Amino acid sequence: MRSSVGIEQPFSSQPRQARSVKDRPQVQNFGFCSNETWTPNVNLYETDACYLVCVDLAGVDKDKISVFTEDHALRIRGYRLAPCPPEYSEAQKKKLRLHLMEIDYGAFSRVVELPEDVDDTKIEAVHCNGLLWIELPKMG
Repeated sequence: MRSSVGIEQPFSSQPRQARSVKDRPQVQNFGFCSNETWTPNVNLYETDACYLVCVDLAGVDKDKISVFTEDHALRIRGYRLAPCPPEYSEAQKKKLRLHLMEIDYGAFSRVVELPEDVDDTKIEAVHCNGLLWIELPKMG
């Protein structure tokens, strides 16, 4: 993929992750948890000094997130619990009847290929307001 001025885009090989209804596991009740992982949405940005990856992880505890590089790719993994009103007791949670569940939960994974000029020894991540911001400094 090239921009209108013919410059190669650093994340051009990233596929658009579309999740249609047919791609989602079928949910029968609140206790259901698929063995499959879900894929969080990301935004990719660039400055003169770095690339930024923003990952939508609403409702995920930062302690449940793992970020690492492997094979020149950024790998983000973790786990999100099924959403439930926080003030409900365990007995109240068991009585909830599910009518619609569009918020993914369970294990998640996302892989972002790294541009060639990323210094993967200096990557930093910050979790703020349900978003994970990962800064990927450029070499040089």
